[in-house]
Amino acid sequence: MQAFDALRPPQPEEIATCIHCGFCLPTCPSYLVFGEEMDSPRGRIVLMRHGLEPGSVMDPIALHFDRCLGCMACVTACPSGVRYDHLIEATRPQVERNHRRPWRERAFRRACFELFTHPGRLRVAALLSVAGRRSGLDSRLAGWLSRLPRLATLAGLAPDVSLRSAWRRLPAHTVHRGGALRGRVGLLQGCVQRVFFSGVNAATVRVLAAEGFDVIAPAAPRCCGALMLHSGAEPEGLDLARATIDAFEGCDFVAVNAAGCGSSLKDYGHLLSDDPAWAERAAAFSAKVRDVTELLAEFEPRAARHPLNLRAAYHDACHLAHAQGVRAQPRALLRTIPGLELVEPAEWEVCCGSAGIYNLLQPEAATELGRRKAANLAATKADAVVAGNPGCTLQIAAHLERPVPVYHPMELLDASIRGRSLP
Repeated sequence: MQAFDALRPPQPEEIATCIHCGFCLPTCPSYLVFGEEMDSPRGRIVLMRHGLEPGSVMDPIALHFDRCLGCMACVTACPSGVRYDHLIEATRPQVERNHRRPWRERAFRRACFELFTHPGRLRVAALLSVAGRRSGLDSRLAGWLSRLPRLATLAGLAPDVSLRSAWRRLPAHTVHRGGALRGRVGLLQGCVQRVFFSGVNAATVRVLAAEGFDVIAPAAPRCCGALMLHSGAEPEGLDLARATIDAFEGCDFVAVNAAGCGSSLKDYGHLLSDDPAWAERAAAFSAKVRDVTELLAEFEPRAARHPLNLRAAYHDACHLAHAQGVRAQPRALLRTIPGLELVEPAEWEVCCGSAGIYNLLQPEAATELGRRKAANLAATKADAVVAGNPGCTLQIAAHLERPVPVYHPMELLDASIRGRSLP
């Protein structure tokens, strides 16, 4: 008997690469919040080693894996090349299979997956949110919600989205404009992104077309599986991964404008490496995936840019900067916009606390991190914040004391190319 079962547990050879030097500690958000060694990357690696030992049990150690945001800042900081991303990916499904959560916890996690990974249900939620604001019901429920931290967090994160925006549909095929065709790009619409940030998707299509790409934007699959994969719900996540691969075969590139989704899509090859029917297809698919800023940075700009006189603080989404190693490309792309001044906040490497559904599962810790991130961004005295992930946008907007617009890089680039003012 041991804590981990035999289905793809964390590998001893990867565990052994950690030399416990402690370089990860200052960048680990859960260590900064909880201050416990077992809530640091090197502490969790010790627990992973313990979980492989005979006689170990999951229940006493599951809490520390749940407290991990999966931000991968430790991967960036580690001088020894420890693949903590592979280790925590392998551990989370072990927790889900071998740890019996209280029924309320199981029900809440299931509710999150049944809502956030279904765009149709999210549109109904958007309708109810608009109705609540207009009727004043949300204000009357505020006191009651304050006694339920998770629901209060959910209500506080809900964006002020219009029904027209929530129900917007992208064309399945958009033809490039001007010059020779550079390639066929499949655009992942996402689940949360297509409902609450449909304007980002529309801007992404316009920018790609203006830069010489045909854009294929299939309505299905409804979700890429990232939220589930990041939370250990592996069977459902991998089913959505297979559907995503199937939807985009035939494209030269697959562009993603949500950092958390892009991180998972690039990892399909690893996650499906032991599936004989999908391993080769998954590896080929992952090789084509690019964050949209990463893709555009590979080509010389074609569309003319108009000035945007704006001072903007750039926020590094963890699943873009740490998990994908994409930091220079978004900045380089934004600097092609005349008049745009980019400023850098302190503690860029520390997570904002969003981390998929972490801010709903661990609301107190996420709130502390959200306030810390918002304070660092506010200290730049920027006119706006730029973030490449919908979860980060929601988290930052919820914790900024002074209302500051949060834009996706594609919204800025689109406004510059079209010569339009920002909303």
